[in-house]
Amino acid sequence: MSDWIRVAALDDVPPGTLHGVKVERTAIVLANVDGDVYALRDRCSHADFPLHDGVLMGETLECVHHGAKFDVCSGKATGLPAIRPVQSYEVEVRDDDVFIRLG
Repeated sequence: MSDWIRVAALDDVPPGTLHGVKVERTAIVLANVDGDVYALRDRCSHADFPLHDGVLMGETLECVHHGAKFDVCSGKATGLPAIRPVQSYEVEVRDDDVFIRLG
């Protein structure tokens, strides 16, 4: 799949917040960093908990369950106990709607 999919309105994910959405059978967390929206798979690579429950601090998402940290721009693990990245997705904002490409 390489088509763009509308996943949320831009108002659903204001700057400094996280927003969980489901696309087909894939859970996605959207993160708004100073007006730029990023998308990651909504599962912590450490213990498979949802990341949308986490805390966004700048470009860092911290999982509230065990403190694992990820760069929302790339999905890279930046803090233990996570050592593996989480999948990141391309994002486009068009006319106040957020689109991602899964494939």
